Amino acid sequence: MDWDDYQYFLAVAGSGSVSAAARRLGQSHSTVLRRLDKLEAALDVRLFERFQTGYVLTTSGEELLALLAPVDEGMQEIERKLSGQDAALQGTIRVTTTDTLTDLLLPALAEFRATYPGIRLQVTVNNSFLNLSRRDADVAVRPSNTPPDNLVGRKLGVLRTAPYAAHAYLRGIAAHRPTGGDRARDDWAHYSWVAPDESLAHLRQARWLREHVPAQQHVVSVDSLLGMVAAVEAGLGAGMLLCLLADAKPSLVRLADPDPALDTDVWILTHPDLRRVNRIRLFTAFLFDRLSRHAAFTPSAGG
Repeated sequence: MDWDDYQYFLAVAGSGSVSAAARRLGQSHSTVLRRLDKLEAALDVRLFERFQTGYVLTTSGEELLALLAPVDEGMQEIERKLSGQDAALQGTIRVTTTDTLTDLLLPALAEFRATYPGIRLQVTVNNSFLNLSRRDADVAVRPSNTPPDNLVGRKLGVLRTAPYAAHAYLRGIAAHRPTGGDRARDDWAHYSWVAPDESLAHLRQARWLREHVPAQQHVVSVDSLLGMVAAVEAGLGAGMLLCLLADAKPSLVRLADPDPALDTDVWILTHPDLRRVNRIRLFTAFLFDRLSRHAAFTPSAGG
């Protein structure tokens, strides 16, 4: 049995006709009839006498109406309370993001809190997708070219990736670099490289490194993209780094233009069940408005 079936019963009992119940519920006449038939079959009783002038409750129907009255009243009270809470924009929003996007996200969160002080934010920094279906989080702000099919959201834009090295490191190897040609494209093997470790082997920059640089030149492996930036900044070698992170480091030099094959989409995602919750809807719209204009993102073609 389905609670929705009882809602159809209550609508017909309250209005006295299928047509009026259909208008109230925003459903078709046939849908109301089908749901009533389903409920009567499940309970194995006849709930209404059908007359040309309308539907009249049977004894069993009157008993069911009496039983459901307090339940219906309680459900309406719950809806009123929750709707009021949403309207006032109160409660908690659980947000998950990656360490690479945290610095980008926090100013927007501060602005949102200043605008909606009744909202409490709970931020989880986790480089793996939390289970939004299980409500580990309400909203995810994540880089992914293949976001989960069970989530809904909008693409903020694209993060670019390019090769970088530290000024000091480049000065140290200058004597060993061939003259002429494109220093970045012609002599990748002449650099030592900071590589993503096995936990990041699925990333496109890891695949690029395997395809373009001999394995013996992978001198350091790091298990986070932030750690890779720090390692390159320390002079351990060159690295394929997110422009979002590396361009902010004055000690780093971009060795070549970003490779479009390494672009990564960034999404604001939530579970379909939450997209109509007022505070979640306003929060995701607020983040999209603030973050999609950020200089770190290449504009999204599809939005």
